[in-house]
Formats: sequence, structure tokens, C-alpha cells
Amino acid sequence: MANKKKILVVDDEPDFCAIVKSYLEKEGYAVETAYDGVEGIDKVKESPPDAIVLDVMMPEKDGYAVCSELKSDEKYQDIPIVMLTAVASHVTSTRYSHYDGMSMEADDYIPKPASAEDITAAIKRVLPG
Repeated sequence: MANKKKILVVDDEPDFCAIVKSYLEKEGYAVETAYDGVEGIDKVKESPPDAIVLDVMMPEKDGYAVCSELKSDEKYQDIPIVMLTAVASHVTSTRYSHYDGMSMEADDYIPKPASAEDITAAIKRVLPG
């Protein structure tokens, strides 16, 4: 696979990032990691990925803020985002979550704890081809 799809995994748990990275790489993806929302935004701006796996609860900038920032920027709004949330009550459908009265659009949601298999399946759902 000469032209691997690049996935950015943004989660403040390094062990979780390592497991997901290893699994996605075995599935043929190129994977980068970031450990908070600020680092995640920086990495997207440096080299936009084909998709993002984004944890909700992180230091510096949470996943909702990262998602909102990226989806409101025309340069990055088409990058699929799969959000990982331990706060399942915020998920009202597969495309929207309500947070502090805002509708937040992500391309898919996975409840935590999520397995590497769950995340890979979500990436395959949001990435064409």
C-alpha cells in the first residue's frame, strides 16, 4: 500500500494511543498521535490527516473544542472525526452530540472504553475507499 491513509489519534492516555496506533498500523494505516487537544490541532495544521480519532475528555483543549475548531475551518472541515466519549449521555445520534447547549458535529461516536477493533471499524465507516 504505497499511499497509506493517515490517521491522527488524539488522546491523553499514552498507553491507549500506543495500542490503537499499533492496531491501525497492522490494518495498513499510517498513524500519528497527540496527547492533548492543542497538540492535536497543531498536528492537523502541520500535516492534515485523512481522519482523526479524538477523545472528548483531555487537558488543555477538550475534544469538543477541537472538533468545533476543525469543523468551523474550511481547510479542515471535511476531515472525518471519530469521537471517543465516556460521557454516553451526550451522544444523541450517530452525527450529533449536545454539549453545553451546542450541537457538535462529528462523523461518528464510539463510547469508551473502546477497543482497537471498534476504532478500526469506525475509521473504515468514515473513510471512503
